[in-house]
Amino acid sequence: MKTLTRNIFLFIALLALTSAGVHKFYVAVFQIEYAPAKKQLQITSRVFIDDLDAALSKKYGKKLYLCTTKEIPETTEYLKKYFAEKMHLKVNGKAFALTYKMRETEDDVLLCYFTVSAPESIKSLQVDNTFLFEAHSEQQNIIHTQVNGTKKSLLLTVDTPTGTLDF
Repeated sequence: MKTLTRNIFLFIALLALTSAGVHKFYVAVFQIEYAPAKKQLQITSRVFIDDLDAALSKKYGKKLYLCTTKEIPETTEYLKKYFAEKMHLKVNGKAFALTYKMRETEDDVLLCYFTVSAPESIKSLQVDNTFLFEAHSEQQNIIHTQVNGTKKSLLLTVDTPTGTLDF
């Protein structure tokens, strides 16, 4: 009887697991590295193209067709505007603007590159990042930093969109 009960339980558990839908993760990764020779922070963002395309379409009411042959000519301007609105950095308590450099694709990920002028000595870095929050309440933005040989990270969410790192 124990074997029958156990087999029924295992069958029900297996059925429940196989019928569960695949959960999609909503994650963007940002790498911020300090380049002392250039006195700047160099930022690389990695975001899934379909998530960003959906968010931009929703925000601007226009389908951009990111990274396809149908991509509209104004896409770069929309990207610059979106990033400028969604990501803010303060170095030692002073705000600095992002400067867009370029973008490229890797499979289904869009990489965008930015720089920020920075002072010679970085004691603190505050990151406010609400990237894709309007599209997905489960969105998580992972911030990896490397400043003067010290590596630190932040996990920013809808509930905690801002974080500060001390160096």
